[in-house]
Amino acid sequence: MRILVTGGAGYVGSVSVEHLEGAGHDVVVLDNYASSRPGANLAGATLVTGTYTDREAVAALLRGERIDAVLHCGARSLVGESIREPALYFRENVAGGIALLEAMRDVGVERLVISSTAAVYGVPDSTPIPEDAPLRPINPYGESKRSLEAAADWFARAYGLRAVSLRYFNVAGASATNGERHDPETHLIPNALRAVSGGQPLTVFGTDYPTPDGTPIRDYVDVVDLAEAHRLALEATAPGDSRTGARLLACNLGSGVGFSVREVLTEAERVLGRQIPRSVGERRAGDPPNLVADIGRARDVLGWAPTRSSLEEMIASAWAWWSGAGKASVGERSGG
Repeated sequence: MRILVTGGAGYVGSVSVEHLEGAGHDVVVLDNYASSRPGANLAGATLVTGTYTDREAVAALLRGERIDAVLHCGARSLVGESIREPALYFRENVAGGIALLEAMRDVGVERLVISSTAAVYGVPDSTPIPEDAPLRPINPYGESKRSLEAAADWFARAYGLRAVSLRYFNVAGASATNGERHDPETHLIPNALRAVSGGQPLTVFGTDYPTPDGTPIRDYVDVVDLAEAHRLALEATAPGDSRTGARLLACNLGSGVGFSVREVLTEAERVLGRQIPRSVGERRAGDPPNLVADIGRARDVLGWAPTRSSLEEMIASAWAWWSGAGKASVGERSGG
């Protein structure tokens, strides 16, 4: 396949590009570097600077590069930012996402995998969370992803789009050459690595949640496992594949196990062999107390299962990357 990866220079996108190329696919990366920067290892991919929100430009790119399928990783994804700037999230994630869908329809590209999120569930009635649980987002980020999923579902029914939406839980870890380098960084494990490397102490946001130790519980999925799910989902969009075609196929991606913030930090200190400087702050708006995935559909329908599901493996791979080229890249970005 020739695959367009929007946001392919970002954390999830770059590891997925690397994985897809390793599986023999040709990849074109479209990124405007709004939340990433040149520096990801994308050797072998065709790199295009631009935005998926420009319908005419994307249509021309799809046509000119003879694209067969799109992996859409290029959306805004910070919960706190979405609460402060909801207009930005609805403009880029929803209106921009529909512009991408229309560009695909303009040139007859009918295969799509969407990078989505567990934030579409909001505060679930129970865990593990199945895909047919009510979608009740509690922040604009989750609402924007829910809206794009709805649009893709209607495009599938009306226009023959073959689409899969992968609802990520917490992504962690790194490949040998690409890892997480956001600025600002909002994720727990990279902030822990930054703190032990001489950066600012980590802040634990809230210790009064209705969980056993008072801190939020999350399900972590390794970014390399995530990349393999992208490959399998793209294959499921092939013409004639019974898994897609009539409706959007939504699948959770996680490990099926939850860890609290305190548990993650305890394991990180064990793996790294040092204390993580930290303080306690107030809860962040929009953070549910407990998100753990039911991953049965991804296993049964896509044939996917996590292979690097332990916290030890994810923290160790993130640290190996951070300690090498990744640390220099992040330090350069942050001025540290």
